Amino acid sequence: MATELLMPKLGLTMTEGTIDEWKKKVGDTVQKGEILYSVATDKLTNDVEAEDDGVLLKIVVPEGETVPCRTLVGWLGAKGEAVPDGAAPAAAPAGAAPAAEAPAAAPVKAAGAYVPATPYAKKLAKEKGFELAQIPATGYRGVVVAKDVLAYTPAAAAPAEPAVKASPLAAKLAADLGIDLGTVNAHGRVLAQDILAYLESTREKAEPAADAREEVKPMSGMRKAIAKNMLASVQTSPTVTFNLSVDMSEMKRYREQLKAREIKVSYTDLLVRFVAKALTEFPLLNCSVEDNKIVYKHYVNMGVAVALDSGLLVPNIQDADKKSLTQISAEVKELAKQAREGKLPPEKLRGGTFTITNLGMYGIESFTPIINQPEVAILGVNTMEDKVVVRNGETVIRPMMNLSLTADHRVVDGSVAAQFLQRVKSLLENPALMLA
Repeated sequence: MATELLMPKLGLTMTEGTIDEWKKKVGDTVQKGEILYSVATDKLTNDVEAEDDGVLLKIVVPEGETVPCRTLVGWLGAKGEAVPDGAAPAAAPAGAAPAAEAPAAAPVKAAGAYVPATPYAKKLAKEKGFELAQIPATGYRGVVVAKDVLAYTPAAAAPAEPAVKASPLAAKLAADLGIDLGTVNAHGRVLAQDILAYLESTREKAEPAADAREEVKPMSGMRKAIAKNMLASVQTSPTVTFNLSVDMSEMKRYREQLKAREIKVSYTDLLVRFVAKALTEFPLLNCSVEDNKIVYKHYVNMGVAVALDSGLLVPNIQDADKKSLTQISAEVKELAKQAREGKLPPEKLRGGTFTITNLGMYGIESFTPIINQPEVAILGVNTMEDKVVVRNGETVIRPMMNLSLTADHRVVDGSVAAQFLQRVKSLLENPALMLA
């Protein structure tokens, strides 16, 4: 019997996901544990593994479409096994009582009434000029999903019977991609997977020539989320970036002393611990702004930026101000590992109060980091290099590192930002002050 593939719920706060990429094509053999497709959420992309052996019989939700959690996205089963046409309504959450029959579409609402709908469904409705309130919803708890919009036809404007029969989703895909339905091979009505198979068969022709001067590729789900968040940040916060050079001689010595005791920590681990201490003394750098109100946080959830091939994630070290250096070091390593393996819990990406982003390993001497909203500040860490400096009237060589602090000028004045940065410098240059 064919198995439904459902949009997974990857965290308590996840309500919908985007199919970022199908790793298998219709007709491919799949073994239990193999990656079937990847799902993009707010800023995280997770690989979804097959729970059984079988053949990918049908793709219901194509790449790039966003649907609610527990919505049918495809079918897995035995080769040649028949599956229903079209997309199934979103499934009820685990534990819900089974229904005696397929759920009926939610009744239409009065014009102008609020209608819950997925982002893609809203986009489709706007493009077609449809009123969401008039579209029967089949999604879980009355949510209008993309297939509802595609299947909806105003009574006064029923279209003529098309020359080539196709499912609503297939017709939409063909229209968007400029594909003549008459050129698509199908057994009977053209379905979405027939369009996908057609694209796969013509992919070689669509690839740019070796001497092509340009190539256009769509943004991944993660890249879109990063672009949206970065743009929102610069539009929200009037920012100023402050740069300060720090003598890291004592920190290097401190790290070597820890290493001699078989306590291996990175400079990022040390910065998390020391900056968390400074934030408890400068609460304005650890707050957020909501509806013209300043929200002070009596805890430090330190975000540490992790670079991936596909983008950037910022998992949080929760209550970093209350954790030991070894606890912080272990957590930084584990979060980075989970992020690179696509197994980072979504909850770890929310609730941050301050962020550290380190580009020192790339030799960067100074940059302007963008604030991770709704935080009000972010600390950029630059490369450490030996420089000639003057100490007590003598010319000496010291390992110097530049810190770049970007702060939201709505709540953090220049003098406060400068004092905070000076405090971080003082702690780094005098580690014994951590005991004070």
